[in-house]
Amino acid sequence: MKIVLTKHAIEKIERFRKNKIIITKENILKVINNPEHVDRNSDKPKIITSKTLNERLVLRVVYKEEGDIIKVITFYPAKKGRYYESN
Repeated sequence: MKIVLTKHAIEKIERFRKNKIIITKENILKVINNPEHVDRNSDKPKIITSKTLNERLVLRVVYKEEGDIIKVITFYPAKKGRYYESN
């Protein structure tokens, strides 16, 4: 599947970078391709995947599947344990 980022997601990467928080497109792709947690129910039809970012945070990525395209809507770091129990 092809993965594309919305204008909002691209701009958010830049806003984080300006605030010295580095989240790259590669980080986002890793969360989508190898998630620790997948939530398909709380924001249907959107899918929220999560993966450990560091010892305190997970990175959550919100996207929609549109045919053979994954469209990344947004992403955000969250405190571990806030949304699910992680390892």
